[in-house]
Amino acid sequence: MATLTPPAAGETADVLVLQHTLEDTPGYLATWLDAVGARWDVFCAEAGQAYPASVAGYRALAVLGGEWSANDDRPSLRHAEALMHEADALGIPVIGHCLGGQLLARAFGGRVARLPQPEVGWLPIEHDGSASARAWLGDDPRPVVYQWHYDGVVVLPAGAVVLASSSACAVQAYALGPHLGMQFHVEITPLKIETWLADPGTVYPDAIGRHPDTVQDPEAMRAATQRHQAASYRLADRIYAEWRRRWRTG
Repeated sequence: MATLTPPAAGETADVLVLQHTLEDTPGYLATWLDAVGARWDVFCAEAGQAYPASVAGYRALAVLGGEWSANDDRPSLRHAEALMHEADALGIPVIGHCLGGQLLARAFGGRVARLPQPEVGWLPIEHDGSASARAWLGDDPRPVVYQWHYDGVVVLPAGAVVLASSSACAVQAYALGPHLGMQFHVEITPLKIETWLADPGTVYPDAIGRHPDTVQDPEAMRAATQRHQAASYRLADRIYAEWRRRWRTG
């Protein structure tokens, strides 16, 4: 069960979840953590909850997405990057979703920028069939995943390896040591999609007309959700289980 405050003295949570914005909740990640019996804490910056000063008491770190740019001048984003650095030093695996994956790249010397073509909706990615890509993403070389992004990682940190890409975004997933950065939303649920469609921001309506190949309108997105949501849950189970295999012990 998630809590909104650090564990009481003598108690320990397994996973720290950093939530940037109110609308980008843990989604299926919460369902999965509860299903495997993990204890986890979530802190939401937009709700006024300061992120913990340290990740040292946890076994794993998950960083969610959000409508903000990774390059925004926000103290909470820099705090998240500092916690990623600490996690790396302590052998704590980080998993980054969309904005979280971009922040992971930035934290270790990569670069994030606006992409020429946004991706919004259910779209295919391709992985290279390497052992690392199969371990994280499974054997399907072209899974369909949920996207909602205008920025992307354009320069990877030293030592990072691309695991998957798409025609519009060269870095859809990458491994950096024990850490995984994703551009797509593997934690997506139908409820999250409906929440976002209810208030999609000012860029999305224009993007539908300008980029029909990679930006789905609400009707097409809802139909695609019916086709692809179950497979997305199975992919999430795979990714999260591989992440869990790396959780710090002791």
